[in-house]
Amino acid sequence: MRFAAIADIHGNCLALEAVLADIAAQGIAYDHVVNLGDCFSGPLEAGRTGDLLLLLELVTVRGNHDRYLIELARADMHASDALAYDQLSPRHLNWLRQLPVTTVWRDQVFLCHATPEIDDVYWLDSVSPDGLVHLRSRVEIEAFAKGIDQELILCGHSHLPRSIRLEDGRLIVNPGSVGCPAYDDDVPFYHRVEAGTPLASYAILDKTEGHWTVTSRLVPYRHLDMARLASERGRPDWASALASGWLA
Repeated sequence: MRFAAIADIHGNCLALEAVLADIAAQGIAYDHVVNLGDCFSGPLEAGRTGDLLLLLELVTVRGNHDRYLIELARADMHASDALAYDQLSPRHLNWLRQLPVTTVWRDQVFLCHATPEIDDVYWLDSVSPDGLVHLRSRVEIEAFAKGIDQELILCGHSHLPRSIRLEDGRLIVNPGSVGCPAYDDDVPFYHRVEAGTPLASYAILDKTEGHWTVTSRLVPYRHLDMARLASERGRPDWASALASGWLA
């Protein structure tokens, strides 16, 4: 089995198009691509991204920002969600409503956005009170995986590509972010997540002779076009992230 995993597009349609082209160049069909959520939120091209995703019909799970778009009133949304919401049509929102929180793909791969039970908590990473993002302890990572039978587990949310082997041999993979290489957050403590590159990230998973291997891929695209768009829409933080992979 060979397939691709994408996550955290965040309305960056140019990055998504580049990643999809790279996936096709690797000989992987679109029915062998899974999407781990957070599809639209951001100051970029949510509507265009939605049109493409609905056309492709990728296996997709719902992320926390996808949930905000269908659960919160427009007035209660943070800026990135509100900017995306204003571009989305009822059919895009109905698509989000129909997405599962978790799913099992082809009986072998468990998919979720963040953790199986909570969609806005990092699975593989933790944040210290001084804002340092670091690998979680094995005990904590293992606890989130309790009850999952599949030997390959995929998650997103942190935007950081990671692969962690559990004690029992199960593999957890975060493919990184297609469209948002850096951001800051104040939960549970103020911190920054910075990939350090503007390239779009995804992963290819191969199962040969009963074992999974992971290939992380970084894909160039017209990232400065997206940085300019973010700047025009009053988001210098996004502009810096998209231009460089770092926050200013």
